[in-house]
Amino acid sequence: MTVRRIRRRAPLSAALVALTLGATACGGGTGGVAEQGGGGDTLTLWHMEQPPNRVEAWQELIDRYNETDPEFRVEQQVQDWNQIYTKIAGAVQSSTQPDILFTIPDFTTYVRPLGKVRPVTDVVEQMDGEHQYIEAATAPYTDEGEVWAVPMYGMVQMLWYRKDLLAEAGITEAPATWDDLLAAAQAATKDGQSGIALPAGKNLATDQVIYSFMLTNGAGNFFTEDGQPDFDRPEVVETFDFYDRLMEFSPPDSANYSWGEPQAAFNSGAAAMAIEKGQYLAPFEEESGRPAEDLGCAAIPQPADGGQPGSIYYSNAAMVLSEDDTRAQAAEDFLTWLLQPENYGEFLNAEPGLFLPLTEDGVTAESWTSSEVITTYRDCVDKMLEQSQSGALFGFVDGQYVDEIGNISGQNVLAQVVQQIAVEGKDPAEAVAAGQQMMQDAVQG
Repeated sequence: MTVRRIRRRAPLSAALVALTLGATACGGGTGGVAEQGGGGDTLTLWHMEQPPNRVEAWQELIDRYNETDPEFRVEQQVQDWNQIYTKIAGAVQSSTQPDILFTIPDFTTYVRPLGKVRPVTDVVEQMDGEHQYIEAATAPYTDEGEVWAVPMYGMVQMLWYRKDLLAEAGITEAPATWDDLLAAAQAATKDGQSGIALPAGKNLATDQVIYSFMLTNGAGNFFTEDGQPDFDRPEVVETFDFYDRLMEFSPPDSANYSWGEPQAAFNSGAAAMAIEKGQYLAPFEEESGRPAEDLGCAAIPQPADGGQPGSIYYSNAAMVLSEDDTRAQAAEDFLTWLLQPENYGEFLNAEPGLFLPLTEDGVTAESWTSSEVITTYRDCVDKMLEQSQSGALFGFVDGQYVDEIGNISGQNVLAQVVQQIAVEGKDPAEAVAAGQQMMQDAVQG
């Protein structure tokens, strides 16, 4: 395994933060496996954003793009994060890979060695010149002097809390420390209600929530300077022990939870708190039956002693896998069209608040700021963009580019450690030691 040092990932620039905080308040195509390029005059786009509202919103944009009479029409096909690693490997092997594949940084390190990912350095430089990307958007996709995916939107986690339910438990302020969070979760656990809903399934959702807590405890970088796993450390054990204690106040079936279950429990009133990204904004009023002001958001709580701000944060991007140069250019043309400010806001507002802008003109674009969800929850949106400044992603901390991080995330090693503790009853130290071995096996195999 190698770790290539690239330019240090920067937080949101001061200019972008100022723009952000000063901004005015502001169906179809889900078919099966594609032939390469969809065949004929169709470009195939794979993404893993399965909720129907996101699929429908993106379909509207795709339809509008197709109405411009491009040489190649675009068709979206929805995939599953739990299956995409094996599915894309099989598709590449049989030359049925999509033209465009949405990605996150660690997934990109898995797909690149398959041999079909094309560098998109020129188009990213063009988009940077026109729209000014934040560096945190492009850095984790930059390796060997090339950019390997076009950044499209950012994501960051927050603590979400029901103000009404915490008030009933005597909690009037958002938890700021781990101790605060434990106390609030315990106080709000009563009469069949859980204090917090946490994922503990073997999935990416669990990986991401536990990693946010690892960051706040100074355990976000679990690799040595030469790229070897360095997971079995006291601060890592301490973090998993905290998660185990917090799980006492999560619903009893949390070991099966991924993304949707905590949100459903939160909105139904079965749980008073949850930790996730910004998809909690749009459906809150309708699904909870409560007014918007009952939805609270705060930074991820951190240890009172020696803690630091942190949350998982990463840009989602689009890889181009077309084997034909003409098709690849058409794929880049479509992505360029999406990043135009008049289109970009509508693209982001497929899930307003979850999909955060990565460009300076995207932050102020009326197509984004005018969304009813963004204007209603502007305070939370600004807090998410502030939280992004202290965000990071495993394998890409402090300028790292760990080539084999995709092998670790693809096996959900962090989630497996959680499961060993929550389901098998292992001691956190024992489970973390097992996680160290799983990581070593993953990068050596």
